[in-house]
Amino acid sequence: MPLELPVTLAAPALAAPRRTWLTDLPVLAVAVVWGGSYLAAKGITATHTVIAVLVLRFALVLPVLVLAGWSRLRALSAGQLRGAGLLGLVLGGIFLLETYGVVHTSATNAGLIISLTMIFTPPAEAAVRREAPSAAFLAAAAVSVAGVVLLTQGGGFTAPSLGDLLILCAALARTLHVLLMARIKAVQDADSLSLTTVQLGSAVLVFAVLAAVPGTGDSPWAAAAGFGAAEWAGLAFLSVFCTLFAFFVQMWAVRRSSPSRVSLLLGTEPLWAAAAGIVIGGEHLGALGLAGAALVLAGTAWGRRAAA
Repeated sequence: MPLELPVTLAAPALAAPRRTWLTDLPVLAVAVVWGGSYLAAKGITATHTVIAVLVLRFALVLPVLVLAGWSRLRALSAGQLRGAGLLGLVLGGIFLLETYGVVHTSATNAGLIISLTMIFTPPAEAAVRREAPSAAFLAAAAVSVAGVVLLTQGGGFTAPSLGDLLILCAALARTLHVLLMARIKAVQDADSLSLTTVQLGSAVLVFAVLAAVPGTGDSPWAAAAGFGAAEWAGLAFLSVFCTLFAFFVQMWAVRRSSPSRVSLLLGTEPLWAAAAGIVIGGEHLGALGLAGAALVLAGTAWGRRAAA
């Protein structure tokens, strides 16, 4: 969970608020593009192109990350490489679940359900530490879960779609990823750029192996050949903005702001996902879905405060 830095009691300079907002705006932009990533992925991906799109998305940015951090990559120990590689396998599973999930559900549902990671992680961490979550947090979790139930029932009470269940599994996998990052001691002191590069490299290797297996869908080359201008624009958005831009902004912002402030701004991602799905994607939630979306947002916000 985020660690709040101590607040200084010295009188702030007049330019301090401006500097704060100059840091906040790029972080907020990351939350916006992440919110739009579900709609972008849905627009360029079909069931038979999921793996191909994942290969293309990350293979485009991986060389940039390698070149940017080559000297620090070479400094990683064998233990750090193994730890980052294991995290990369989990990360690959997360992207597979998320991308297959968004193909089979709405972008709005995907963005809101994945936010349950913020609810799943604190009790999972408490269980590892053999501690009980607070009553306030459990209440917030109940509100969020009730919201997801309503969110997936916009057309009446039916079984959740396959996509909804896959996104829910992705949220659980994200929780596992966070716990592993905290539990694998070898990676805790690793450079963040190098750690991310090895993780993405491991994930791309998984996608490439799966793409070579017959029956798993189109090859990356076949998918790329079938792309038009809109699909390439969507892929560039996912690669450049949702991956490269997002990662470097986080690295830059966390050194100029508090981790809790960065986390709070990034926590608005589901709001932007819902906005993109409804305003740009033309998705309709219905009365039950709107009530569920409101409960998910309220529950996750409450849960973040209760777990802080």
